[in-house]
Amino acid sequence: MTHVETRHAIHPDHAKGMDTAQLRQHFLVEGLFAEGEIRLAYTHYDRFVVGGAVPDGASLTLDQIAETRTPSFLDRREMGIVNIGGDGRVEAAGEAWDMANGDVLYLGMGAGAVTFSGQGRFYITSAPAHRALPHRLVTVAEAKEVKMGAVETSNKRTIKQFIHPLVMESCQLVLGYTSLEDGSVWNTIPSHVHDRRMEAYLYHGMAPEARVLHLMGEPQETRHLFVANEQAVLSPTWSIHSGAGIGSYTFIWAMAGDNVDYTDMDFIQPEDLR
Repeated sequence: MTHVETRHAIHPDHAKGMDTAQLRQHFLVEGLFAEGEIRLAYTHYDRFVVGGAVPDGASLTLDQIAETRTPSFLDRREMGIVNIGGDGRVEAAGEAWDMANGDVLYLGMGAGAVTFSGQGRFYITSAPAHRALPHRLVTVAEAKEVKMGAVETSNKRTIKQFIHPLVMESCQLVLGYTSLEDGSVWNTIPSHVHDRRMEAYLYHGMAPEARVLHLMGEPQETRHLFVANEQAVLSPTWSIHSGAGIGSYTFIWAMAGDNVDYTDMDFIQPEDLR
């Protein structure tokens, strides 16, 4: 079964007046991973889609959804899939890819119906595309790894870049994930915004009782969300996206917009945040 919800874009002036429940309603995506289902959130931030597919040993197929008004979901889109569960398989365009935990699959425009099977928990990201590019499985070993941060600032972390100009070509989708080292809690410090691209975070690898304090909002009007395991946050172009977690966690970052320049960021130092 496939379930789709729509998230409309929010102006920063509107966000300033939101209470906790409203912030969570508009920016936090809960319940993405349900056994035997595909669940999607279709957003009006660059028409970006996030979702989850949990075949639970059977198979699930994503093909047509009403929100895109196209015969098949990928007719005018590209897709990035991350397996955050056990071994699984994805089939599309007459090909099949076996995916281990942490592997990332890129599907180009026109791939047709996508079938998920096995014990994988598949995180789905998708953005509009303007041309068809080759499908590609990028394993954990093939990702570009970047070390950042320090123990002294509690943000020592490893960034793995998958759908990224240094690894492969895409239309506008950029994707990877960041894992915190033991004893470090802060991610994406110093904070930044990038008015050219939206971004989505999926937090996972957390204990059920753990939470990440995700910071969002304009740099001078910050807000926060407490985020649980396998929940996603939508980050508009005007919003910072930083956080601190209880215990170990990993977050998958995915972006879409005007460019694919990962380093195109406008930094805000901690002393300038309010």
